[in-house]
Amino acid sequence: MSLSFDFVQPEPVATDRVTLFADVILPLPLPKLYTYRVPYELNDQVVIGGRVIVQFGAKKTLSCIVAAVHETPPKDYQAKYILEFIDDAPVVTQPQLKLFRWMADYYMCTLGEVINAALPAALKLSSESRVQLHPAFVLEESPYPLSEQEERIVEVLRTGEEGKSMTFTEVGELLGISSFHRVIKSLMQKEVIFLFEHLSDKYSPKVVKKVRLAHTFVAEAALEELFQRLATKPKQLDVLMRFLQKVPIYQNEHANHQGIEKAYLSSAPHLSASAVNTLIKNGVLEQFDVIVSRFPLDHTAETRLNFTLSEAQNTARGEILQHFAEKDIVLLHGVTGAGKTEIYIDLIQQAMQGGGQVLYLLPEIALTAQIVTRLMRVFGTRLGVYHSKFSDNERVEVWNGVLSGRFQVVVGVRSAVFLPFDNLALVIVDEEHESSYKQYDPAPRYNAREVALMMANFQGAKTLLGSATPAVETYYQTRAGRYGLVELTKRYGEAGLPEIELVDTRKSREQKTMLNHFTPELMQEMERKLGAQEQVILFQNRRGYSPFINCLDCGWIPKCKSCAVSLSYHKHVHELRCHYCGYHERMPVECPACGSRNLKTVGFGTEKLEDDLKIMLPEAQVQRMDLDTTRAKNSYQQIISDFEQQKTNILVGTQMVTKGLDFANVSLVGIINADSIIHYPDFRAHERAYQMFVQVSGRAGRKGKKGKVIIQTGDPLQVIFDKVIRNDYLEFYEYEIMQRREHGYPPFMRVIRLTVKHVDQLLAEQAAILLTQELVDRLGREAVLGPEAPYIFRIRNFYLQEITIKLSREHTVLKSAKSDIRDAINIVKDQKEFKQARIAADVDPM
Repeated sequence: MSLSFDFVQPEPVATDRVTLFADVILPLPLPKLYTYRVPYELNDQVVIGGRVIVQFGAKKTLSCIVAAVHETPPKDYQAKYILEFIDDAPVVTQPQLKLFRWMADYYMCTLGEVINAALPAALKLSSESRVQLHPAFVLEESPYPLSEQEERIVEVLRTGEEGKSMTFTEVGELLGISSFHRVIKSLMQKEVIFLFEHLSDKYSPKVVKKVRLAHTFVAEAALEELFQRLATKPKQLDVLMRFLQKVPIYQNEHANHQGIEKAYLSSAPHLSASAVNTLIKNGVLEQFDVIVSRFPLDHTAETRLNFTLSEAQNTARGEILQHFAEKDIVLLHGVTGAGKTEIYIDLIQQAMQGGGQVLYLLPEIALTAQIVTRLMRVFGTRLGVYHSKFSDNERVEVWNGVLSGRFQVVVGVRSAVFLPFDNLALVIVDEEHESSYKQYDPAPRYNAREVALMMANFQGAKTLLGSATPAVETYYQTRAGRYGLVELTKRYGEAGLPEIELVDTRKSREQKTMLNHFTPELMQEMERKLGAQEQVILFQNRRGYSPFINCLDCGWIPKCKSCAVSLSYHKHVHELRCHYCGYHERMPVECPACGSRNLKTVGFGTEKLEDDLKIMLPEAQVQRMDLDTTRAKNSYQQIISDFEQQKTNILVGTQMVTKGLDFANVSLVGIINADSIIHYPDFRAHERAYQMFVQVSGRAGRKGKKGKVIIQTGDPLQVIFDKVIRNDYLEFYEYEIMQRREHGYPPFMRVIRLTVKHVDQLLAEQAAILLTQELVDRLGREAVLGPEAPYIFRIRNFYLQEITIKLSREHTVLKSAKSDIRDAINIVKDQKEFKQARIAADVDPM
């Protein structure tokens, strides 16, 4: 008996099948990257820097950034599959990822916290992200066909109340599928929907009301008949004539269809808004709404800004380029009003001609509003603007514009350092000394000036720092030969530096000549300038009406329920407010402690100054610029525009008015209370005071008029005033650098401040003591100062303790010390009783 077997050829094993894993950056404060498995069929779609949808935890789905792709599975957990790929091209570039890793390491935070701060909310999708129908979308006019699933989403959004939105979870439930993100992405690409995270980010378009001539009257005969009908109605006839002057309908009928802004027809003094409305009501004109871009530069023809560099500016420009041949960083130290902006524009044009990108950083949105108007005329559609007053969707528009190359130049505040540049040629940091470049909370607690320097270094770009009052650390680098130094010592054109006068408020109070909070010298000078049709800026570094109120009978002072501060009185809204946590309550009629009605405001802020001036100078047009008056998106621009057009002639403000604003007709600046700025418990107090006094003084006399500055102080013999009056930065620097060297502060040492927070005061103190002991064991007693409670020891119900660490500037020392600090923090956090403690690290605090 023989046995036979049928030999079966085995199936060939696929040797080219590769299992890929992706390390992703979740927008969460996690110490490590998390690894997910790439579905085999999507291997070719994974993109480093692209977004993917993943599940994290039991229920939460959210988008994250792919940081690396490899074939190594995680050792300690089973990798979940990536649910969906959102992008087929990176939204975060490789240079960005390199910069973000540096930020996480240097500023002692996580990569997730950096990504969370960097990405606009509409790029960070989660199960709670919301979709909203684009207000400009009209289904019948859409050039793109919609799939059945897309139509279902659109139908729900259209049939709901106006502005209806849906969460991603609701979209998934509507479609009955788990992979619905691609449907949402498709609708976004077709400009059918917008995304937003919170109701505050909800998109509301900018709408312009326009009018056009009704089609019935476009024919010549019909128009002549219309003129005869309106012969007895001159106001309506005037409006019609103005329309036809603007829109020559016989030459271009399409121009009539486009229409003109309704406001234009009543902008002249002799024209009547009611006449315009009557013509619309009678069917002569048709009114319609047009959604326009919030970037007016989209419609601006590119032109050359009409300016010529002066001899001094040309010399400075040449010196900058000479330094750039040898050094990557140059400081342009120019007095206020020296014309630094014109030099910046010239250098930007040169960088763009070489095909490079340019980032122009400014410390304040107020400055952005003024300078953008000038830059628009030069760079037109190639200019992008990026700051927090823009809606989230507008920030995404700029982000994508930088990615696509549409925006070659970006002007922005500190968050602009996160944009996806990959071909930077030039970075300009204007007013580089400003503390506004520092992010305090939440993490990353970065300084945009330092991040910009590192970004430029990574991309081989040059950096120009500009200031009339450079940071001590920056000027030290020029003296050490690491940065180039170019100086502009004279103002542009015929303008000279202002005359500075110190006025003794203590003496005025003794003589009882003070007028509210104004010395007679300042009051007389204001009246004289207003009489000469000139403008005045008044600086008071405190907003609100009064810092606090006080019961004159029992001494009661209202305090914040969550912070260790008194509540400030805001008269406009008749409220007491906390400037730290936002808590507010109505102004009491009587003292809750003793029932007395004898309540008095103590001290003064910008709101009280504004009120007093309106009474004391009734002929003056007074405007206020502080955090309270600039909360709305375009409020900065409106206040600055009114002041430029001389609709207002006195501008009262906080430090917003000190920073780089350029007004031709300002001839007087008043600093109301200089002493509150000087006497502050911080090693940078004198530096900040000097910078603030010089900067605000620089707003006066910029266009040929002789400017004057009056500084009100109770101690005119303070050493700092002499240096301000003589505008002697070098002498100020020499004095300050000697103090820093003697006491071991930057630039000679690195400073890291650790803040321990806990809702229980005793536990906050105990955690801080343990952390200090651990740090001393690792770094030595001489490197660790504290712990101690800060001046304001309780904020948002958390008690605070601070520890200051001073370290050598050597890179190896700093890197090793940061590792030791992390270890010490982890030991404290591992203690059961301190699990709820929060410990924040602030590297290079300002």
